[in-house]
Amino acid sequence: MHGGEDTGCYSPPPVPQPFGQLPSSLAAMSRTVRLAGGEVPALLVHPHLDASTGRVTRPAPVLAWMHGRTVTKELDPGRYLRLARAGIASCALDLPGHGERFDAGLQEPARTLEVVERMAGEIDAVFADLDASGEHAGCRRALGGMSAGGMATMVRLCRPHAFDCAMVECSIGSWRWQERRAMFDSARVAAMDPVGHLDAWRDIPFLALHNELDEWVPAEGQREFVDALRRRSAHPDRITMHAYGPTGAPNEHAGFGRFASDAKERGTAFLSQWLLDGR
Repeated sequence: MHGGEDTGCYSPPPVPQPFGQLPSSLAAMSRTVRLAGGEVPALLVHPHLDASTGRVTRPAPVLAWMHGRTVTKELDPGRYLRLARAGIASCALDLPGHGERFDAGLQEPARTLEVVERMAGEIDAVFADLDASGEHAGCRRALGGMSAGGMATMVRLCRPHAFDCAMVECSIGSWRWQERRAMFDSARVAAMDPVGHLDAWRDIPFLALHNELDEWVPAEGQREFVDALRRRSAHPDRITMHAYGPTGAPNEHAGFGRFASDAKERGTAFLSQWLLDGR
């Protein structure tokens, strides 16, 4: 995305992308673009997109959302539709090696932390382009993700930033709990493990949703991280974790199964509270 001259009404050039998998009501508010110098494919969903002109009529707060390993930015369109109906824009990003930048090797479990590292390093350039568009001028911003995308979220938040709140799902902020898994990379864990790098963490509202019986990402590891945040916080009531179970989701990790609707409602309520004007 490049900066537009008409602040608040910028329409970035589209990237060819089939929208057949998106509900028509969501597709009407959506565009695909390349951000961060063309490196990061993104699905932009804006509640104030005029479908007849392809232009945004007024700014909206935005959530940048990162999916988990082996899937794509188009996953879970219900999330983006609910947020748009609440007045919140979404910028859904393809992780390195995923979606429009597919690389089977980068989807291997052993390269998870490499993907997390790269994605965390791309977030600032993504937001530089979002800022240049004017489509979110003067509005609040949130960062979030599921599983590996949530890990990238927490890594980025351990560095100076200007996000107003954050939300993660089925993710983990204390990586020692993954020591026996293929993803564990000692050097990257030492350099990035969020629970050990909280010195630059800003005291912002944070929501973690999890499955208590998650077979891939133990709830205890995320609970340890959330507890560490609360101990440092002047507002511990704004840092919350909610764990479901059993859900019936695959491996109790890929989504929230029978609680999927409740999880979306919780996420939308949290983001509405901290992103929308007057809340």
